[in-house]
Amino acid sequence: MKTPFLTVIIPTYNRADILARCLENLKNQTTKDFEVIIVDDGSTDNTREIAKKFPKFKYIHQSNQGQGNARNNALKYAAGEVILFIGDDMLPEENALQEHILTHKKHPQSNFAVLGLVLWHPEIKTTPFMKWLVNGKKGGTQFAYDLLENRKEADYNFFYTANISIKKKLLSKHRFDSDFTSYGWEDIELGYRLTKEENLRLLYNPKAVVYHHHEIDEKSLANRMRSIGISAKIFHQKHPELKKVPSPDKMLTLQIISCSPILALTKIFNKNLYWYLLSKKYFLEGLKEV
Repeated sequence: MKTPFLTVIIPTYNRADILARCLENLKNQTTKDFEVIIVDDGSTDNTREIAKKFPKFKYIHQSNQGQGNARNNALKYAAGEVILFIGDDMLPEENALQEHILTHKKHPQSNFAVLGLVLWHPEIKTTPFMKWLVNGKKGGTQFAYDLLENRKEADYNFFYTANISIKKKLLSKHRFDSDFTSYGWEDIELGYRLTKEENLRLLYNPKAVVYHHHEIDEKSLANRMRSIGISAKIFHQKHPELKKVPSPDKMLTLQIISCSPILALTKIFNKNLYWYLLSKKYFLEGLKEV
């Protein structure tokens, strides 16, 4: 059997229904030069049964250890020259994998990686909160693709494992740090190490599209940003030069501007600013949890 050029790695946890759609989209790609590894991170739903409906894809089960460890585990079974990481709630366009492959073949150097585009799925009603969440210019905390407009390369801050491919050769030397067990930043931290130690070049290909099929509301912001606060402190301990944790003066400023009276006012007059300040409030709470 021919060795695939690309290995797709999908960590998953209790999202069997949307995982099924993700796998169906992968089955219908314009290229067949790939394999898929599903890493079940200790799911308690019918994830195993869904995965078994796609017998050509590899299925791995592990105890719940988090996304970074799940990806590291899958790398041991990956045959592809290039590894593509996507999320279990990401539905790739039919040419998404082909676009990753074409870009890598144009840039075969081991330090070249490819960032694809993530968009909200058309089936989902995109609320004002969800629009803010992916707007980097307005302080959104999930993706910031608007900051890449007219750019061909991105820096390590865009090392989004929702849709990114990288040479396996690099990942054999550098893995996701297992200290990150909470949500967020284990991917950005790896991107930074690869940039610093391997001169990573992250090419942006907006034609490699996956659709994020996940409705998110304001209630989710608390857990998301507290988790990111926890991860930020771990990140800061490893790379203090990046100052991912605010200085005492800046932290005090953030505490003041995210206090309840200001939040109440901005909620009435400027929702984008309100969500930004609310995210900082929860982020600071996460920092205190470590």
